[in-house]
Amino acid sequence: MELQRPDAGAGRIEQLRGWLLAVLALGLAGTVTELVLLEHYEQPLQFVPLVLIVAAAAAIVWHLARHDGTSLRSLQIVMGLFVLAGFIGIAAHFVGSAEFQLELDPSMDTWTLLDKVMRAKAPPVLAPGMMLQLGLLGLAYAYSDRRYRTAVPPPLGQKSEQE
Repeated sequence: MELQRPDAGAGRIEQLRGWLLAVLALGLAGTVTELVLLEHYEQPLQFVPLVLIVAAAAAIVWHLARHDGTSLRSLQIVMGLFVLAGFIGIAAHFVGSAEFQLELDPSMDTWTLLDKVMRAKAPPVLAPGMMLQLGLLGLAYAYSDRRYRTAVPPPLGQKSEQE
């Protein structure tokens, strides 16, 4: 059996990180295109995903140019905001849809309302989940950086040198 070089795994991780970044960039491009085509900028709150996408693109370009800790931290912060925006967006879409459904039928019971809200086409309740997914993808890229991989835990059953 041939032994692998100790850095062979690191090369694979870097290759996977490149794929993560490419998928993230593709997702950002697709999402901003869809939001612009849907005119998702009629109300101030609807600008949030557009602004975050621009911030993410800037953070990615900065990180690719510098590869320093500050650019990586900015990417982490923006991706964390993506996750937060995803949760807030889902809540905002839910409330907006529930208000509309209750305007149509104020006597609707809770379960019927929940069913109608979750099946509504406008606003789609789970659409902001895309922001959450992109944020998690970006965080996976950022936290897989070699700066976070310096201390490798020992395999199960073996004691570390510190014990």
